[in-house]
Amino acid sequence: MDKPKIVVLGAGLGGTIAAYEINAAVKARAEVMMVSDSETYSFVPSNPWVAVRWREPEAIQVHLPPIFAKKKIGFTAVGAKHLHASEKRLELNDGTLINYDYLVIATGPDLAFDEIEGLGPHGGHTVSICQTAHASAAAEAFDRFVENPGPIVVGAVQGASCYGPAYEFALILDTELRRRKIRDKVPMTFVTAEPYIGHLGLDGVGDTKSLLESVMRERHIKWITNARVAKVDAGMMHVEEIAEGGAVAKTHDLPFAFSMMLPAFRGVPAVRDIAGLTNPRGFILVDKHQRNPAFPEIFALGVCVAIPPTGPTPVPVGVPKTGFMIESMVTAIAANLAMILDGKEPTAEASWNAVCLADFGDGGVAFVAQPQIPPRNVNWAASGKWVHLAKIGFEKYFLRKVRKGESEPFYEKLALQVMGIRKLRT
Repeated sequence: MDKPKIVVLGAGLGGTIAAYEINAAVKARAEVMMVSDSETYSFVPSNPWVAVRWREPEAIQVHLPPIFAKKKIGFTAVGAKHLHASEKRLELNDGTLINYDYLVIATGPDLAFDEIEGLGPHGGHTVSICQTAHASAAAEAFDRFVENPGPIVVGAVQGASCYGPAYEFALILDTELRRRKIRDKVPMTFVTAEPYIGHLGLDGVGDTKSLLESVMRERHIKWITNARVAKVDAGMMHVEEIAEGGAVAKTHDLPFAFSMMLPAFRGVPAVRDIAGLTNPRGFILVDKHQRNPAFPEIFALGVCVAIPPTGPTPVPVGVPKTGFMIESMVTAIAANLAMILDGKEPTAEASWNAVCLADFGDGGVAFVAQPQIPPRNVNWAASGKWVHLAKIGFEKYFLRKVRKGESEPFYEKLALQVMGIRKLRT
């Protein structure tokens, strides 16, 4: 009798760890396969460092096929063209069809640069740190910029759901410019859809508002909140500041010589516009067990999951899916698939706790939110030079975990228990 087949779609931060953890949880009772569009894993949290040449791309990347082969997990990097959900079949870009019994969608987002004229690295006028290849191209643009410095604009556009990296990059740029002794030649403006600095798509965590406002004042970074980017021309960003009720309160024409703006996200084309599976933006609908209600054999985790905003804001602000929150989804799915294979109903629920380190190059802000979405049991934030060192340590640790094919080593589990931070609801 053939074993059930579990396909994981997407080999990013969540998908790679999911394949490892699911494989360990089902203990050879099912065949596990990874479908990716690349043989390379990239540690996305280090992309801001790549963009200022504090890291080379190769230092934060892992070649996956040998690791998956060693773990006896199937692997293809052909990429998915279309999901035929009602047929339990995945169509790959080369026309190959893969049947599955269970599908775990971990694709990450499609980057919606095209929704704003002139935005993005592909024919637009702003750089990106969303992908490591983007960050590498941003580093080349930054090299040119420092030869002839001028104004910088950094931030996140309307509908974005990932704000931490925008703050990180603005403050890393500030640190690097000061090291080069050219910061005095570079006016900086932070442009964000958030209703206030430090909102982060989460209505703040602890005192992130005061912490981040203080840091930005100290470093002479001006900001515009409730911002809607109308369009981007070469060297000029056109921004509308939106009041309560949706009226335009003020317009800003911001000149720039270098700009990085995070885009809005949407679901990837392969899974978009499938009735019952996705919301209008193409994000996967899931229940408390990370399972799609219309197609119960499909699970989803990470940035591709649909999460409603924390509340109404003058400009649309999405909710981030942070690293530990994603790992909690991974653990829940692995546990639930093991239960299903045992003939039981799934009961595991991800905690959605968040543990985040926002690095500024010579310091940073850390926060713990349990759970990530308010109201919370724990709501804490702190800053200091230790955050930068902790981020370096975490980068090395996580890349080692990916290279070894491990999802959660014993010492990680023990450390989390000591801190009272859990991946599953109890």
